[in-house]
Order: sequence, then structure tokens, then C-alpha cells
Amino acid sequence: MAQRIRAFRKLKGYTQQQLAEHSGISLAVLGAIERGNRRPEEGVMTKIADCLGISMDELTLSHNS
Repeated sequence: MAQRIRAFRKLKGYTQQQLAEHSGISLAVLGAIERGNRRPEEGVMTKIADCLGISMDELTLSHNS
């Protein structure tokens, strides 16, 4: 999931700072999520998906599906 968040963020042209601000989470939390050091709560995942304009399914889809 961490790689998907980073990939969609870059695809949308957001910096980590911009995505953190737009989704209402701290830059430190977003960085930890993108590095895979922190698993986001569902509410945080929803905020990130909404900000990126994608569905939760797109955000959490694994390559094995």
C-alpha cells in the first residue's frame, strides 16, 4: 500500500507536504506511511484516497489480485 500511495501522489503531481496538507494529516505521518513504517487507520486512508481522487479499492489493491 505504501508504494501505491507514493505512486498515486506522484502521478497527481503532489509533494508529500501538499498531500499531507490537503488530506489533513501531518507530514511526519504521511512520510511514515509511504516508507511502510506505519499502517494508516481507515479514516486516514479515506482522506488520502479522497485527496488523490481515487477509490479505497484502487489505493489498497494488491498486485496479486
